[in-house]
Amino acid sequence: MSSYDVAIIGSGPGGYVAAIRCAQLGMKTAIIEKYATLGGTCLNVGCIPSKALLDSSHHYEDAIKHFDTHGIEIPGEIKVNLEKMIGRKQAVVDQTTGGIQFLMKKNNIDVFEGLGSFKDATHINIAKKDGTTETIEAKNIIIATGSKPSSLPFIKIDKQRVITSTEALKLKEVPKHMLIIGGGVIGLELGQVYKRLGADVTVIEYMDRIIPGMDGALSKELAKVLKKQKIKFALSHKVKSVERNGNEVIVKADNKKGEEVAFTGDYCLVAVGRHAYTDGLNLEAAGVKQEERGRVAVNAHLQTNVSNIYAIGDVIKGAMLAHKAEEEGTLVAEILAGQKPHIDYNLIPGVVYTWPEVAAVGKTEEELKDAGVEYKVGQFPMRALGRARASMDVDGFVKIIADKKTDEVLGVHMIGARVADLISEAVVAMEFRASAEDISRMSHAHPTYAEAVKEAALAATEDRALHI
Repeated sequence: MSSYDVAIIGSGPGGYVAAIRCAQLGMKTAIIEKYATLGGTCLNVGCIPSKALLDSSHHYEDAIKHFDTHGIEIPGEIKVNLEKMIGRKQAVVDQTTGGIQFLMKKNNIDVFEGLGSFKDATHINIAKKDGTTETIEAKNIIIATGSKPSSLPFIKIDKQRVITSTEALKLKEVPKHMLIIGGGVIGLELGQVYKRLGADVTVIEYMDRIIPGMDGALSKELAKVLKKQKIKFALSHKVKSVERNGNEVIVKADNKKGEEVAFTGDYCLVAVGRHAYTDGLNLEAAGVKQEERGRVAVNAHLQTNVSNIYAIGDVIKGAMLAHKAEEEGTLVAEILAGQKPHIDYNLIPGVVYTWPEVAAVGKTEEELKDAGVEYKVGQFPMRALGRARASMDVDGFVKIIADKKTDEVLGVHMIGARVADLISEAVVAMEFRASAEDISRMSHAHPTYAEAVKEAALAATEDRALHI
């Protein structure tokens, strides 16, 4: 029987990063993955493939809508080759997952393909595709099995017309009318992909706004921009049935007045969130406890009730974000090595990869109001930037919230071009407890989108933004 210092079940961003860090710290490490490729949801059917399609569809939209304005003339009709687009997406996925395989070899990490389940607190059974089972021993075990798409009890996902994000990444045709249940990150990103490619898109959301977990100003602005792009929204609608009739899908919902409304399309994407995935782990054999929604219960050190077993990423509480899982994987590895790492969950940024992009870190204005914190706000529109006008990306703004007395930055909320990258400036500033004035006095290159951060900081400091 092979014996290890650490065994990780699951090879998503949390799992493979934990494995690499454990190996860097001198531990004999194994990683167990039930699928043929490493990388988990993020690399295979989540973050990476969705961004590939977002970028491809963005290029197409630019070609048909904006190239002429830029003085670029293309003779003939511009067409979408969906099969080729999906093929490019898969090539990106294959290259990325192959890179993880390389990193495992480079760091001398043993990779086991098969379904990992607990035999007891220090032994893992690995059920392989050929029907055999191998058992390994590990002093410490990290559960990193991630999450799966959620649904509603009355919805039958047939993976053909009533689909999840997994199927939406490999459709063989552009829908005529895609109905999307859920106005969160996944639904909006994939909705924009297919809208750009020619589908009608209707988003049906239970709450009274899209991206409900983010600052209200971002929700309002993104809805305004997406409506300009002809995406339709049915907010405050409670879905109560989804029925398929041949190639037609009918979604029935009650609006805020309690009236029944029916929506008809040829595809229905169910994007109502994700849930922790622990199927087949046999947690009971190890004595590991779970909490609500099937999540694995952990303490502040991400340790379960069984002292040598830890859990990270989507399978535990908190935002289901790849970069959050990575930080947790590193944290557990360093704890096992006797170090004292720390994660400030308030400074884990959130991003929506629509165009314009949406990004945020820290507290929302609604959260600060509820907590009774006195604050001030500085906001600056992207439209006022020379760089934004040059690129024709003028939608959005940067909003900085600072403590009214101390001027410490409490939250930064952005919508605009490349804010997914720009939010890191805010994370760094807040990690070092920067004030709005600190940011306002730092030189920002001109012309850039980043100037909006400086201007918003100026607006928050003394209401003295320079360019509006």
